[in-house]
Amino acid sequence: MKKKLAAIVLTMAMAASFAAGCGTVGGEKEDKKTEQGSDKLEESEGETKKEETSENDGDKVYKIGICQQLEHQALDAATEGFKAALEEKLGDKVEFDYQNGQGEQTNCATIATKFVNDNVDLIMANATTALQACSAATSEIPVIGTSVTDFVEAGVAESNDAPGRNVTGTSDLAPIDQQIELLTTLVPDAGTVGILYCSAEANSVFQAEKAEEALDAKEISHERYIVADSNDIQSVVTNAVGECDVIYIPTDNTIADNMEGVKNITTPAKIPVICGEENMCAGGGLATLSISYYNIGYNAGLMAYEILTDGKNPAEMPIQYADEVTEKYNPEIAEALGIEMPSDMVAIGSEE
Repeated sequence: MKKKLAAIVLTMAMAASFAAGCGTVGGEKEDKKTEQGSDKLEESEGETKKEETSENDGDKVYKIGICQQLEHQALDAATEGFKAALEEKLGDKVEFDYQNGQGEQTNCATIATKFVNDNVDLIMANATTALQACSAATSEIPVIGTSVTDFVEAGVAESNDAPGRNVTGTSDLAPIDQQIELLTTLVPDAGTVGILYCSAEANSVFQAEKAEEALDAKEISHERYIVADSNDIQSVVTNAVGECDVIYIPTDNTIADNMEGVKNITTPAKIPVICGEENMCAGGGLATLSISYYNIGYNAGLMAYEILTDGKNPAEMPIQYADEVTEKYNPEIAEALGIEMPSDMVAIGSEE
């Protein structure tokens, strides 16, 4: 009897063990099915996300922050050209946040910080102070500069051929040696040339040095007439007209914004003014070797498009320069000064 009972107990134990074993195998199979189902679900979700991302890329609206140093005709034209290029390329897939620094460095810095906080896709900085502020605010967001004479001198690029940073753009540098050549053609008897600029603008200092080199090569005497800001212009220009025969003004934003005041002193004193660009000349200068600010702005817009849509790296994009320059003059000032202009020069405002 005891032997039979033991056999029954042993049989039951084996059956229980077998059942437990079967249960484990079945559980593993179920787990594997669950994992496989989960993997398929994740793959499906991943594909859906990819499709959504692809659709979103096609519908993406690029947000561009524009920081313009101050308002005057040349910078306004560059901004117009920049926007026109991107609107032609992107249509309604681009939005601009235009901000004006009103000529103040602190304002430009505040604007740059705003753009970074807004996580814009690209920043366009119009003029040197604006570019310096935007470059300092971010090393990640692409920054396109325009209306800047020299990016290396401005401290925002390692080289004009290969910027090496997140900054590139277009320069407004016209050949200064040719500007001085124009000056000596129009005022051949000039004994002393006054170079007028604002010391707060790094690119103006750079151009003044280049002008001095060109004048030294011609053995023409020269003096610098420097303003710290617009408040100095009247007194400094008044001093200049009493000491020199002609004034050269580079592409200086402070002076450009106050050309009416310059004209009101230089024209009655019969002192010709050679300007770095056309809009300054139109405001009271005699002549200029001019570039088109609209065109350099437009070309900056094309560079921005390549960065946004083609993934180009600003660090590897060379600084671009104006394609051509034109000798132009202000007929009103020429008449007031009694200077006969060469027939091959273009009168500002006339049909070309």
